[in-house]
Amino acid sequence: MGFTSVWAVTAHPDTTIAALAPRLLPALRADRARPGARERWETWRRAPLPDHRTWYAAASASGAPPADPAAVEAFHALTCPGPAVDDVCGGVPDPGFRVVDDVWDQDLAEEDGFFSVHAKEYAVSSLFHSLGPARAALLPGWCGNFLLTAAEAAAALPAVERAFAFSAAERAAAEARDWLWYPDGEESVLDGPPRVWRAAVAKGYGLCAVAVHVS
Repeated sequence: MGFTSVWAVTAHPDTTIAALAPRLLPALRADRARPGARERWETWRRAPLPDHRTWYAAASASGAPPADPAAVEAFHALTCPGPAVDDVCGGVPDPGFRVVDDVWDQDLAEEDGFFSVHAKEYAVSSLFHSLGPARAALLPGWCGNFLLTAAEAAAALPAVERAFAFSAAERAAAEARDWLWYPDGEESVLDGPPRVWRAAVAKGYGLCAVAVHVS
């Protein structure tokens, strides 16, 4: 079955962050506390997956063995939209609230939003594979979802800058591990989040990031 997913990182005044907190923070905590979630994170942290181009091949061009299918499945389960946040954003517990209408459709300035929309792919999965677990662990929240006040966003910025700081060789390797397709001119998951983060801190805004299914 096909699906379309969105991972969005958006900047908002603290009044908006405070209004979202009673909905999103409990859902984020619920996803982090799901049975097996921490175990999947620790498994990936201890044994990062090889390049995704070896996952389904008998062997890579270099002769390296393919990834363990169970490890790949566990990584996808870890980095796909969390069911609690997904439900809240889709209006399941409260049909009067939907992230499309109540968060994203708020006349955001261009600098205040990054949206990664993909059919049959998850942006956070590709981002985390590109970054690797050590860099991904520098991001706040849980597996791409977070809600931060302006003060929290500012405090987290140095760690985020480290997560996305690459030498030329590291950048090339990260880009090669990002399997998403981008139309001409569209920002990648390696560029959009730090850009929005810097803009939010400059404006004194907080940040909302959610990964959800939209169809």
